Amino acid sequence: MTQDDITNEAVSLLQDLGLQEYEARCFLALTRLPSGTAKEIHEISEVPRTRVYDAIRVLESQGLVEVRHSSPQQFRAVGIDEATRTLRQKYDDRVDTLESYLETVEHRETESDDDRMQEVWSLTGRDAIESRTLDLLTEATSEIALVVADESLLSDPLYETLHDAVDQDVQVILGGRTDGITSRLETELPAARVFETNLDFLIGSGTDHEVAISRILLVDREALLIGSYYPNSEDSAEQAIFASGLENGIVVLLRRLISSGLTAVEDSEP
Repeated sequence: MTQDDITNEAVSLLQDLGLQEYEARCFLALTRLPSGTAKEIHEISEVPRTRVYDAIRVLESQGLVEVRHSSPQQFRAVGIDEATRTLRQKYDDRVDTLESYLETVEHRETESDDDRMQEVWSLTGRDAIESRTLDLLTEATSEIALVVADESLLSDPLYETLHDAVDQDVQVILGGRTDGITSRLETELPAARVFETNLDFLIGSGTDHEVAISRILLVDREALLIGSYYPNSEDSAEQAIFASGLENGIVVLLRRLISSGLTAVEDSEP
């Protein structure tokens, strides 16, 4: 990646965090200088000189730039740690504000039990599925049964959430498709019950054109998430379905499949 590519990517990311393009380019220009005048910032950033002052005022108000009132005025960017901390806080504040607004405008009728029994939703993308997985784990009150077929799913947030569940006396049952996965689960979560699964018929052969199961999660025996992907394909984006409701047929089916795969766990189904 060239220096120009890096600069353009950084400008784009700063815009995602709320800066305008000229503000982002002026800030990046100042990160390359101990301090600089408007003329020097203009020459490096290619921002029109008449717009540099406007951009600097915004950056100063956001705590990203300091000003020395000399003649001509000198400007300098705050340190990288301070800048990223400021931007992160700004981003978090915006998310918190958005959450409060959404809670204010949200108006949904309470779902009936019949609706919940038929509730099946789909999710696309690793980030969205990981977020829903962590939410389900956090909501568990009695039992978590998790089958991991894709080793890349073993993340620090997953371990931390499972540790929290164990600390809250939630029974945690973990299945790994391979010895490597089960070994990592046993090492990270010694208080959980870990087994190597017998669910290869669900995983498939792993060819480019065959879909494979990436994860199966059953929480409190009534909420289920199943992830799938093409493990050796260039388009390996994970997809998932989420179902809930104790009487939901999908939940009942997968509960029995998980129990058959985790052979040491007795299925209490009648």
